[in-house]
Amino acid sequence: MSVYHPLNDDHGQRVVLSTPSSPTSLSSWTDPKALATVVPGGPLPSSLNGIAFSKWEAPAPEPDIWQAMLGDLPFTIASAPPMSVATGHKPAAGTIILEPDGRVWIIHPSNAFGGYSATFPKGKRDPGWSLEATAVREAYEEAGLHVQLVSWLTDVTRSTSVCRYYLARRIGGSPASMGWESQAVSLVPRSLLAEVLKHPNDAAILEALRKGWLLSP
Repeated sequence: MSVYHPLNDDHGQRVVLSTPSSPTSLSSWTDPKALATVVPGGPLPSSLNGIAFSKWEAPAPEPDIWQAMLGDLPFTIASAPPMSVATGHKPAAGTIILEPDGRVWIIHPSNAFGGYSATFPKGKRDPGWSLEATAVREAYEEAGLHVQLVSWLTDVTRSTSVCRYYLARRIGGSPASMGWESQAVSLVPRSLLAEVLKHPNDAAILEALRKGWLLSP
């Protein structure tokens, strides 16, 4: 029996999940040492670390609206170096969303798209969009989360893009409201990140986190 994502793709087609993810127990969400996973529409505690889980009604998909929503960016973002984009590559942006209990949010792309069983929310920048607005939008579309950017972390060259990653914090939303591109969202203890993130492209991000003293050596 086929398992479908509850949301259709951008062309209105149903998304068959060839190997569906499994959710963890509700108790895993309140244990800072546990890996917690939710699937689309799955159950969650009402809140975590004092912030409610509730579906965020994101603004209209207009770059100016999302840019205005960002407000004044922290100096650590405004002062980030210009991003160098190699010929044939496109600019992209993503987030490393840190939870106060020490865990980090990741997504599980539907059907391991791009060879990623797990990764950070990210996406290519559309014309007219800033990198910062792109990063916040991708966190919403792929993880269902409303985030606030905290600082620039690193730029990573991939096969077709150069992705700028920002550290961010959750201020709302619900991972159960993830878009069709994700078949699960997890909250991972930092000590387990290297075990969960297997794709070679994510190695540079883990190294940047270690250099920033956000991960153990």
